[in-house]
Order: sequence, then C-alpha cells, then structure tokens
Amino acid sequence: MNVLAATVEVIVATVGDVLPIAAIIFGFQFFVLRQIPASLPAILWGFGWVLLGLSLFLLGLEWCLFPLGRLMAAQLTDPAFIEAGHAAAGAAGAINWRDYLWVYIFAFMIGFSTTIAEPSLIAVAIKANDVSGGAIGIWGLRIAVALGVAVGISLGCYRIVVGDPIHWYIIGGYVLVVLQTMVAPKLIIPLAYDSGGVTTSTVTVPLVAALGLGLSETVPGRNPLIDGFGLIAFASLFPILSVMAYAQLAELRAWLARAQKVKPDE
Repeated sequence: MNVLAATVEVIVATVGDVLPIAAIIFGFQFFVLRQIPASLPAILWGFGWVLLGLSLFLLGLEWCLFPLGRLMAAQLTDPAFIEAGHAAAGAAGAINWRDYLWVYIFAFMIGFSTTIAEPSLIAVAIKANDVSGGAIGIWGLRIAVALGVAVGISLGCYRIVVGDPIHWYIIGGYVLVVLQTMVAPKLIIPLAYDSGGVTTSTVTVPLVAALGLGLSETVPGRNPLIDGFGLIAFASLFPILSVMAYAQLAELRAWLARAQKVKPDE
C-alpha cells in the first residue's frame, strides 16, 4: 500500500507539473492556429504514456539512483577502505588525493555510462546525423560527449577531494573552449555547445549530484553545501571540448586520407 500511495502521489504531482506545458501547446494549437491535429487520439495516448513513464522514472530516482550514488561515494571514501588501500600500497604518512583513485575511476565510469544512456543526447545525435547527411556519426558524437562528461566528473571529484575553488576550474575550462572555438570546424561548434547542455538531463544529473553530495559528506574537511555541488557544471563544460576535439580529429583524418590519395606512386 505504501508503494501504491507513493506512486499515486508522484503521478498526481507529475500531472500538475506537466499540465501548464500541455495547456500552452494545446492552447496555441486550438486557439491560435485554430487547427485540430489529424492524429489527436494518438497524441493524447502518447501524452498519457509520457506522464506515466516520467512518474515511474521519478520514483526510480528517489528510491534507487539517489541512494545508490551516495552509498557508492560513502563506501569508496570510507576511512577503513582508504586506509586499507593506503597500507596495501606500503605508503606512509597522511592520506592524500592519490588515495581516492577508486573514486576517480568510479566517477569516470559512471559519467561515461550514464551519458551514453542519456535519452536527450541520443535524440540530438540522431537529429545531427540526419541534418548532416551522415557526416556526424551517431555513435561518434555520443562517445565524444560521454568521454567529456567522464573526464569532467573525474576532475570535479578531484576538486572536491583537494578542496580547490571551483571558479578557477570553470574559468580555465571556458578559456579553453573559447580558444578551441577559434580553430574548430564551424559545422560542429553549435552542436558542441548544445552537447554540453543535453548531458545535464534525466539520467546523468541524479547520479552525479548524489555522487558529489556523498563525496563531500565523507571526505574530511569538506562542506556538502559548498563542495557537494558543481559536478554538473563540469559535466556541461567538458563535452564542449571533447566534441570539438572529435570534429578536429575527424577533419585531420580526412585531410590525411586526401593527402594519401594525391601522393604520387613511388
């Protein structure tokens, strides 16, 4: 009964959140455009499935992903686990950032896997592939974005561990973005900037936010309010760099292929 009550509560809250969007869309359709869509029953049926799916997804976040992210961060930063690894390596002295290697590895893998599964990124990759006539590969773009998110989250976890100010990382990152924008292919620049935004969506954000909060709660001397947030900013920044780098590598590869074709036979 508790599960049923929670499910009904989330569905009601989701309907309340989505109704204003539906009111705007259907209001413009019926009162401004004054047209009834030919497939209105199918649209309404699909809209109902969207509400149900979104409600179940929110339940999954609350019951599974948020607790799992914080639990993994707590276990990987548990003093007993850190000290055991410290002793196994034969190290002496105080624990430092190198002792959190498994945290960085977990952050990289969770960033990569959640981004690959991100529905918004899949949609953008498919559209980019269609518009470009196949010049932009679906899997190539997804992997490039996922690598950017993975590196960004790993670096963000390192920042939490060492306690550095976040603004220096963000300023430095956007300086690199501006410099890379000057030399990247013009075709990819807008897509690269959009790719940074689509990563902060339904799958990636819950686990990344939970990881940051769990890490800041367990690393000695860190404040969850100050240090626990900011990982999502890293997840938005580094995909811009990785997508432009992906386009530059593809352009270099094409140039080398052309150079091999025009090379005279020896």
